[in-house]
This record gives sequence, C-alpha cells and structure tokens, in this order.
Amino acid sequence: MEQLYRETWIEVDKEAIKQNVASLDRLHHGERQIMAVVKANGYGHGAIEVAKAALDGGATVLGTALLEEAIELREDGIVAPIVVLGRTDASGAGVAAKLDIALATFQREWLVSAKEHIEPGHSLKLHVKYDTGMGRIGVRSIEEVQEVLTAIDEESCLELEGLFTHFATADELDLTYYKEQQHRFDELVNVLKSENRQIPLIHCANSAASMRFKDACYNMVRFGISMYGLLPATDLEAELPFSLAPALSLYSHLSHVKHVNSGSKISYGGTYTATQDEWIGTVPIGYGDGWIRSNANGGEVIIDGVRLPIIGRICMDQMMVRLPKEMPVGKRVTLIGEDNKERITIEEIADRLGTITYEIPCLITNRVPRRYVQKTLS
Repeated sequence: MEQLYRETWIEVDKEAIKQNVASLDRLHHGERQIMAVVKANGYGHGAIEVAKAALDGGATVLGTALLEEAIELREDGIVAPIVVLGRTDASGAGVAAKLDIALATFQREWLVSAKEHIEPGHSLKLHVKYDTGMGRIGVRSIEEVQEVLTAIDEESCLELEGLFTHFATADELDLTYYKEQQHRFDELVNVLKSENRQIPLIHCANSAASMRFKDACYNMVRFGISMYGLLPATDLEAELPFSLAPALSLYSHLSHVKHVNSGSKISYGGTYTATQDEWIGTVPIGYGDGWIRSNANGGEVIIDGVRLPIIGRICMDQMMVRLPKEMPVGKRVTLIGEDNKERITIEEIADRLGTITYEIPCLITNRVPRRYVQKTLS
C-alpha cells in the first residue's frame, strides 16, 4: 500500500460496490446490461478502483461524463465498453474511435465535424441522446432523431450503438412527469422498431428508475449514485427493492487536544465561546478538502461511539470539536461512517446541508487519500 502521511483519509469498501451491482443484477434476473457510472472520479470514490469493483460485481459497461475520464480508464488497462454520456468536442472523435470509446451525439452538425477526425480503418460508436423532458442536452423530436440516425447511416466511420434518455424525476414520489418522459421515449422506440431500426443498446433508467421500474428499462440500465450505496433521494428508502451497502467512510484523527477556560474563543471570527472550562480537539480536515464550512452548522463527528459537535468556523485545513474529556492525540475521528454502532451517513449530512447525496462525496478533494478495502458485508 502507498505510504500515506495525512491523518485524514477516505475508506472505500469495494465489496459494497460489488454487492450493490450484484443486487441490481439479481433484480433484473441478469436480463439487462448494467452500466456502472463512474464519472466525477467515481462520485468521489475513485473511478478506476470503483470501475474494477463494479465489473467484478456484474456490470458490463462503464459510463463517464467526459472523454478525459474514459481515457483515464483505458490508460489503466480497463478494456470493458465505455460510453461518454456528455457532449464531447468533435475533435475528440478520432481518439475515441481509436480507444473504442462510444460517444453521445445529438447534433447533425457535430457528426459532420466528427467524421473529419476519424482516421481510416477506425469507426466511432455513438449513442443518440433523446431529450424527453430533462431539458439539458439531446434531440427534441422524433423527426430530428430520424435525421441524426440517417446521418450516421450515411458514414461508414460512424456506428450506431445506442439510444438513450435521462429522467428528471424518477427519484420523486410523484410519478406524473416521469411517466410523461417514459411515454415519450417508448413512443420513439416504437417508431424506430416499426422502421426495423436495429439499435444494440437502449437505455433510459438511472439508479432510481432501474430499481423502481424494472419492467420499463429496455436492455441496459445506468447505475450511478446507488452503486455507491446511496439513496437517490432520502424519501425513497421504503420504495427500494433491496438494501444498499454504503461504500464510503471518512476518517481523521485528533491532531491536538487542549484545555480552555470559560470565555475562550475558538477559530476565525471568534464565533464560538466556551461557556465553561472545556476540552477542545483539533481535526486536520477543512474546506480545502471539501469539508465545507456549512458542516459546522449542527455538524458532528464520532469518537469512541459518541457524537461530538463541530465548533467554531471550519478552516481550510483544520476544524475543532468539543470533547467530553481529555483524549489522546491520534484518537480516530469518524466524519462519515460507523464507530461502535453509532453512524453518520451521507444522507444525514445532505439533509442537514439542504443538498443531495451526490454532492457530499463529490466535494471531497483529491487531497484526501482513498484507501480501498474489502469488508465482509451482512
């Protein structure tokens, strides 16, 4: 293992990743391919190690947002199919073709430009994006989809591999808009089938849809946030067909412990004042690591199975917590995860900060080293 000098680290349980993928595969009876979405450095977990664990768990395709992310996987020796789900500049078409990386497309003019960058003997696999109501990227009408497909057919260096859309509200309890989007996508697929159009991969389901609406998923699902053991939305827990195993924990140590008198102020701005003689611990993590200052507003850590409050303002590299007694320097501090049956979850932190689960691990920077373990899960 690489020598680590930081007293703060992330622990990623690869077995949890594998278990979550395997649970989804069982739900679909092995009848659909699973795309493991590892964009944004595997949602902060580490793209390469997550990709390998997901493939071991039964995933067959990897998804990224950027061509650069896909290239990183290839450079590490990963040979599984990769699809870039976001828009790539047309100049990247040649590299993608050489490395057998599929790109998303939704603009005829992009196809005209992309083909100029593909060298003879290579072909570029494409997934056509249909905007059924997300309003982000994608072709907006069936007629436009047909025009894009015709343009692909006309070029021998372009290969249609997939058709997809993305749901805006599959993680909400009100399914009205989800059903509208699903209907639009179904309508497109039916039209293309009536034209005897052969499309190897058709995918519309994200994590929420793949677990909630398995009979409407076509032949591939995209497993993103829930592959990491996180709820797409905190009110969906009762809706899910299997339990998710969280993969990420965040730990640090006490780097300094001091006794302060009543009236002492702590951290920038002196916003915290001790109301009595207190023990204060310093923890070497801060907003420079992605542990943002808002975490001080009601945030807690766990030491020896006891929740303790974050006090004062979080600094770039350090923060302070109030201790119940003197504790030794080096004592482990849990920011995310479990300690003696007490647990702080990413869902809890997201709720407290008024955000979504996706954002919490993605914010943790590469200053925080990732350690990979394989735990036995119950």
